[in-house]
Amino acid sequence: MELYVIRRPSAWASLSELEEAGAKSARIGNEQMPDRVRWIRSYVVQEADGRIGTFCIYEARDGESIREHARRVGMPGEEFYKIAATVVVRADPAQQSAAAE
Repeated sequence: MELYVIRRPSAWASLSELEEAGAKSARIGNEQMPDRVRWIRSYVVQEADGRIGTFCIYEARDGESIREHARRVGMPGEEFYKIAATVVVRADPAQQSAAAE
């Protein structure tokens, strides 16, 4: 599998809406597509329009697997990029996070 970043701009109206989508995303990935997609982490951003967006890191077999997972979940999944390399200057700072397991 390859590593991808997926951009989901202004996809949710609230954090609670995002949490529901995240739970569904994890369930579908883990139960229906475990050999095709694996959610690694997401960075949640406040968009200029007041909505919630994300940058998600996934392992996926291919771009079609990302699209299919997004379709099954009912969220955006067309803006994604294969990660060419990772540069870590510092580890992410510790903070409260919502884990969808």
